[in-house]
Amino acid sequence: MKKRQRGQQHVQNLNLKLQKISPLTENQRVAFESDSNLVLHGLAGTGKTFISSYLAYYEIEKNYLDSLIIIRSAVPTRDIGFLPGTDKEKSAVYEEPYKDIATHLFDRGDAYEIMKQKGIVQFMTTSFIRGITLRNACIIVDECQNMSFHELDSIITRVGENCRIIFCGDFRQSDLKRNELLGWLKILQRMEEFDFIEFGVDDIVRSDFVKKYIIAKMEVEDER
Repeated sequence: MKKRQRGQQHVQNLNLKLQKISPLTENQRVAFESDSNLVLHGLAGTGKTFISSYLAYYEIEKNYLDSLIIIRSAVPTRDIGFLPGTDKEKSAVYEEPYKDIATHLFDRGDAYEIMKQKGIVQFMTTSFIRGITLRNACIIVDECQNMSFHELDSIITRVGENCRIIFCGDFRQSDLKRNELLGWLKILQRMEEFDFIEFGVDDIVRSDFVKKYIIAKMEVEDER
């Protein structure tokens, strides 16, 4: 990705200071050092979304990009039909992880809302991706194992100039129970623009408890 100064308002103008984060595992280091688009896949608790968010905010702080666009599947919205409020208010439930990450990265509880109000952060579902062009942004496609080929295809064909796209997910556990992801991954593997990084047990950094649970779960699955 060609990096260039854009001269737009960024987080430093909002009195937000991005905390310095260092990689904790070898695979995290590889992700930090890549200048390419990324496919980060693997186990829960390995920091895929956290790392992606940090990389996005870093490029915004350096004025290489204007914004972070977070995209999630529309499928989970089927589960929130009975929640009170508008569709926008219901969708806000799924923004909580990104608010938490921003709080940690900027050491401010209101960091996410401030950046969202200024258009530095945008959150959308795949239902609203058609017909738009994404420009000058880092695009994080989160929980992409839950997306259909059509959703993934719709997202990637929306990418315009000066963008970096990062896909995060655990392809072994798809809520859709389909094999569409395999065909989609084969397409990306034919492109030179992507680095693929697989996160395993050694990359689990959330807690020792989570690491032990994931190991036990994998052992039980292997016995089936």
